[in-house]
Amino acid sequence: MTIPGVPPLPDQPSAASDVTAAANAAVATHLHLDDPLDFALASRGRVAPLADGAVTNDSGWPVWDPASFADTSGDAPATVNPSLWRQARLNAISGLFEVTDRIWQVRGLDISNLTVVAGDTGWIVIDTLTTAETSAAAMALVNEHLGARPVVAVIITHSHLDHFGGIRGVVDPDDVASGRVPILAPAGFLEAAASENVIAGTVMNRRAIYMYGMLLPRTDRGHVDSGLGRGTPLLGTTGLLAPTHEITATGERHTIDGVDIEFHLTPGTEAPAEMNFLFPGLRALCMAENCTATMHNVYTPRGAVVRDALTWSTYIDEAIELYRGQADVVFATHHWPRWGADEWIDYLTVQRDTYRYLHDQTMRLANHGLVADEIAEELEMPPTLAAQFHVRGYYGTVRHNAKAVYQRYLGYFDGNPATLNPYPRVQRAKRYVAWMGGADEVLDQARASFDAGDYRWVAEVVNHVVFADPANRTARLLQAAALEQLGYQAESGPWRDFYLTGAQELRNGTPSGMSAGSANADSVAAMSTDMLFTWLGVHIDGPAAVEIGNLSLTVHVTDDASPMWDVGLSNAALYATPGRPAPNPDATVQLPRASLARLVLTPTVDTLSTLEAEGTTVVTGDRSAVERLLGVCDSFNLWFGIIEPRPSI
Repeated sequence: MTIPGVPPLPDQPSAASDVTAAANAAVATHLHLDDPLDFALASRGRVAPLADGAVTNDSGWPVWDPASFADTSGDAPATVNPSLWRQARLNAISGLFEVTDRIWQVRGLDISNLTVVAGDTGWIVIDTLTTAETSAAAMALVNEHLGARPVVAVIITHSHLDHFGGIRGVVDPDDVASGRVPILAPAGFLEAAASENVIAGTVMNRRAIYMYGMLLPRTDRGHVDSGLGRGTPLLGTTGLLAPTHEITATGERHTIDGVDIEFHLTPGTEAPAEMNFLFPGLRALCMAENCTATMHNVYTPRGAVVRDALTWSTYIDEAIELYRGQADVVFATHHWPRWGADEWIDYLTVQRDTYRYLHDQTMRLANHGLVADEIAEELEMPPTLAAQFHVRGYYGTVRHNAKAVYQRYLGYFDGNPATLNPYPRVQRAKRYVAWMGGADEVLDQARASFDAGDYRWVAEVVNHVVFADPANRTARLLQAAALEQLGYQAESGPWRDFYLTGAQELRNGTPSGMSAGSANADSVAAMSTDMLFTWLGVHIDGPAAVEIGNLSLTVHVTDDASPMWDVGLSNAALYATPGRPAPNPDATVQLPRASLARLVLTPTVDTLSTLEAEGTTVVTGDRSAVERLLGVCDSFNLWFGIIEPRPSI
């Protein structure tokens, strides 16, 4: 997959080794990969295929191109775990599908699904995909084959980008602002969505490139499938509109365009803010992303707050008890539905038991004194769960989820004083390599381990050589070769993409040339004023702030509920206190909230000057105090090193 501004890659992946080929062949001996049930479910109710061709952005660049993915119609090649290949074949079944009377889904136009419910006069849309381009294409498919209707409401199930980012492809913001089209979301949605995509936006985006294989070729030696869906759109337009109504309690009911809906809040499960809901009259239950056709991440490798496996299991159990006997079909915002009252209860029961088993067994072993990596190595799912494809590790994995449960209760420290204050990676790597006899000796032994098929060890030990000397081409290629074999064997789509992206960067170097883009205007504009100042604080370069000393500003946000803020630097840390002016401000800044959002999005003196020239922002008092504050604001570069040392900051 080529990306504008990123040069082509001359050094290509290697073939599967004999060890990898044998390991992948062995998968079929303990899994019934020819079980037809999921293929029947994924194909059921198909109304129409996707439209031919790619979905493009305004510049003509393909945001989503189904034809670009590897052809999964045949048997799994040696370079792909056959269980992941099976999941990829299922996710390739795409188009417009009928779920039940008055409910349809578009699948295969994004990593997630767009669902529509026919109201009396228009469409109720459930989740809006990642980008405006893919969601607009999904709605075009719906209207073409089911008849054109206006969108009368949007329901956002939870606070992850692939469920709200395409909002502008579904509704006109003016219709939302006027009240003509309500947006419903769970309590805490806006704060969770804005903070996750902004506060840690740059580092999450960088790691997401690894997790979703965004720069990998879409071949049997590159990205094949994300497990949760085929992949993620590239270079599309993402947005965020504030909900007009937040669901605050389980059992809350609304009738939208003649359709009754009962909501089930599930905070702290797959997302900080998430909800299931029942359509009583249609006997259909939406489980959001709490239950899909894969084991999910209790800890996502792109980075996020660790999720609560116990709470997750509890809310699934609650859904079973609340809606037993009230639904004939369960659908989710990824993958395909489950039909039949007994069938969906069995399905939710397995999902419930999976997260509970992960939680309980991790903590049982922790209470025996095992630490996170030891638990991850020992813990296996019971055969009755391991045999169920919809809780296989296509997205989340047992090993990472066990470590996540451990981290939630006990943190990253394993309790051993030897690891209480270790050297950082580069210093540790240089010492390891020196103690092991130098780079040449390490590489000689690593080659022998590679030939023996011990790729996990090769990847770990040769990484020390790379961090000690990133220019060592022999080490880079050997580690890349080991990572590739690990990727080819991985059942998890994200694990495969992590391994293969690391190998790609070892072979060809860390990319450059694309904008960091950790936040867009929509996400910043949707943040509360308090969150805007928090985001500004993340930009403060502490050592630089030490040099300029303390300062104090009164910030008057003219259209805010709490218009006066005492904002400043104290001991190089930003503070922002609402409800009062600063006692003795160096300067006063008066501006509307939209201008504050623009200033926080790009905190520079040039931005301030632009806002002043436009007449929206007025600074009185010592303007240089504001300039000093903005002058110590840092900027973030997306392309820091992951598989090799990052440059010094």
